[in-house]
Amino acid sequence: MNRFALLVVAKAPVPGFAKTRLCPPATPEQAAGIAAASLLDTLDAVLATPGAVPVVAFTGDLHAAANRAELTEVLARTTVLPQRGDGFGERLANAHADTAAHFPGLPVLQIGMDTPQVTPDLLATTAARLDEREVVLGPADDGGWWALGLRDPLRARALTEVPMSRPDTGALTRKALSGLSIDIATRLSDVDTMADAVAVASRAHGRFATAVLGWAA
Repeated sequence: MNRFALLVVAKAPVPGFAKTRLCPPATPEQAAGIAAASLLDTLDAVLATPGAVPVVAFTGDLHAAANRAELTEVLARTTVLPQRGDGFGERLANAHADTAAHFPGLPVLQIGMDTPQVTPDLLATTAARLDEREVVLGPADDGGWWALGLRDPLRARALTEVPMSRPDTGALTRKALSGLSIDIATRLSDVDTMADAVAVASRAHGRFATAVLGWAA
């Protein structure tokens, strides 16, 4: 695959609103710092991915976010689109559609900000699966998914009927897209709890590992 849109769905890591499931044991400020580190590491990987056109569907108050200066600088190197819609599935569908409108003809690989262990190689090889299939789905250990690639981004409209953040979200997403050819990518663990954060940090490098393992120490 020569070029594709690499879409990150993210929210501002504002204390009290970001990674609240890490609290306790983390404080709201520590949780926001961990979320900011996760997003920054994710964006580093995205910006270094060959062939990727970086797009961020963003929500929240960046001015109130942890690490706001560095986030502002890094986000300026991407195309930032506002999230829109009521439920999460609708916002995901709209993010794909808005990306397609900005970059017509490009397939879209969408990820979140909860898998800071991603690498440019993993993202590129995951997107390359769209050369052979219409959909690529990266399953998460909790039953959801960390990546969704669509050769036709408008197919993401099917997500509006999928309940999110449930143990069966991955299976229901596959069912919603069952009329299309689907490839399954590498399974990853995303970060919901502090136990998740420590486990991911032990296998990662960068800001996230430093933030989590420094806190855990």
